Amino acid sequence: MTPILLDTCALIWIANEDPISPGALKLLNDVKDINNGTQVSPISAWEIGLLCARKRLLMSSPPETMFKNVTDIPGVGLAPMLPDTLIASSFLPGEPPADPADRIIIATARIHGLQIMTRDQHILRYSRDGYVMSIQC
Repeated sequence: MTPILLDTCALIWIANEDPISPGALKLLNDVKDINNGTQVSPISAWEIGLLCARKRLLMSSPPETMFKNVTDIPGVGLAPMLPDTLIASSFLPGEPPADPADRIIIATARIHGLQIMTRDQHILRYSRDGYVMSIQC
């Protein structure tokens, strides 16, 4: 079973208890008993903070609380974001998304053998090109 890396959009939907696809929900349930079977990138905390600061994401609790609530779920861990990962995000093969946060999430997934759960069409296209594993949520 391949562990999951939540893209920022998936993290937000899960935190807000918004509906996700049955296949994605099944996969989350399948990996929930694996230590860090679901991971989130620290770059998602930055993205959420930025969305809130720009008033593009309205939440009932502060972004720090929402992020901590997700990472406190049993089986959910914080993915490493090491300098090598950040550098690798600059040298992705093919035609990766232009968004720096997406590139960091992709590099994290590639380096650690994770599949990205997302609805981001740029990441899904990159996955269809065979450069990263993903599941649409």
